[in-house]
Amino acid sequence: MYTQYIKRKPSMSTEIYWLVSTLIFTSIMWVPYIINRIVETGIWPALYNPQPDTQPKAQWARRMMSAHENAVENLVIFAPLVILVEVTATHSNLSSNAVILYFYARVIHFFVFTFGIPVLRVPAFVAGFIAQILLALNLLNNIY
Repeated sequence: MYTQYIKRKPSMSTEIYWLVSTLIFTSIMWVPYIINRIVETGIWPALYNPQPDTQPKAQWARRMMSAHENAVENLVIFAPLVILVEVTATHSNLSSNAVILYFYARVIHFFVFTFGIPVLRVPAFVAGFIAQILLALNLLNNIY
């Protein structure tokens, strides 16, 4: 009876799925370092809007904040590329693999940066950058 009112969802592209996954992951990166701030300072000082020079005492929390900022900065490049692939319907194996590479590169970058694992941070960042380049090349290849 009610099935006539339920609309079937269109299939989500791989690119949009991984963009949404990246957005969700980026949107929750702040939680551990805010919990750390609550533990360090108490709930009311943590809820107060800190000055720009207010830094957590724990080194991992400082690095996590930096990793989060870096993820947001790179999302400004990644998200429009994915949206352009979607809008122009230029999906390909290259674009599908690039968004998956980007997601996992950012996850690895976040944890490697947070825990201060030497040597792996730059390759993880570069892998995400390469994924962005691949998306751009996918778009340009379909234009020319």
